Amino acid sequence: MASTSAVPRTELVRRASNLIPLLRQNAHRTEQNRSLLDETVEAMADAGFFKMRVPARYGGYESDTATQAAVTAELARGDGAAGWTMSVWTIPGWMVGMFPDEVQDEVYETENVRVCGTLSPTAVATPVDGGYTVNGQWGFISGAPHSHWQEIIAMAPTPDGQGQWPVMALVPMADLRRVDDWYASGLRGSGSITTVAEDVFVPAARVLPLVAVLQEQYASRLNAELPMYRAPLLGVAAASSVGTLVGLAKAAQDVFMERLGGRKITYSDYTSQREAPVTHLQVGQAAMKIDQLGFHADRVTALADERSRTGEPWKLEERARSRADVAAACQLAKEVVDIFAGASGGSSIYESVPIQRILRDVNAVNLHALMVPSTNYELYGRILCGLDPNSTYI
Repeated sequence: MASTSAVPRTELVRRASNLIPLLRQNAHRTEQNRSLLDETVEAMADAGFFKMRVPARYGGYESDTATQAAVTAELARGDGAAGWTMSVWTIPGWMVGMFPDEVQDEVYETENVRVCGTLSPTAVATPVDGGYTVNGQWGFISGAPHSHWQEIIAMAPTPDGQGQWPVMALVPMADLRRVDDWYASGLRGSGSITTVAEDVFVPAARVLPLVAVLQEQYASRLNAELPMYRAPLLGVAAASSVGTLVGLAKAAQDVFMERLGGRKITYSDYTSQREAPVTHLQVGQAAMKIDQLGFHADRVTALADERSRTGEPWKLEERARSRADVAAACQLAKEVVDIFAGASGGSSIYESVPIQRILRDVNAVNLHALMVPSTNYELYGRILCGLDPNSTYI
């Protein structure tokens, strides 16, 4: 096992920024491909991004969530699908560190290993000698075409045999069937296909009760005192998701400003859109919303990273607020993109104009079950009103 020193955040962000031209150049072909291009994935690997949330003893950087979010934001600034897929890879990739150390040895022996995953228990795990046999399928598995492993959730008998509970497991992608069904309106390039398990054997060491994971009862001995793992799954997931939203909002601003100089307002006396007061209003409003978006992104990552450093337990209100911060980030990013898309004129509906892709991508992110603003606001408000949460995903 190779140990390495961490690459500073500034350097990782610089590398991500340097990839923006490539990502923008590849964005249309990526959508047509319905998955990231090999060239894009190789560039991410060369930049070291798959090492960000990996323990140092495996050559990882043990980057904090603020670093991950900043890198993801730059990638999404080039292509929302690239930013989203990277953020998804970092979450299950980090979750590998919850498993027993011998399981980590197996997963991390692959250089630049990519792990996709889900939290939906849409499969059944049947106990057999030495482990479980899993049957079922999982949808929306972003990054699956380029992944080596998948983190899955399945329903299994409870230890007393009297009921069912969800378990989390790691399965090599070679053991799963991939269904080429990702024909979507947004995040088209994320390769979020369906994967299927058909009598897949999973050794017991690669299976954990989800309830234990959600209560931060991780099985790794060597990661027990690692700051990166002194955090709840949903808190880390929230902090790991906001970068894509920041990047999409900034991408909308970028592409709008790039076209501004050569555009007029049709059927008006404004021969330059740049000179129109309505444009000043739109740009000013959107810029302030980007600042507000940055506040929520910074707050949710700061909470995750500070608690990881100190080991201080998360309060229930903080857990709910982290999901509310994601809700606010979703809502604000959508509002920013809506402003710039609405100000981009009829020509912006052409596929060659990036704003239409950015609009579709931000709409898709806003529909993710763990990011829907209304659901997350309700959960936060429920806690503030003194009630118990109505979700285990907190």
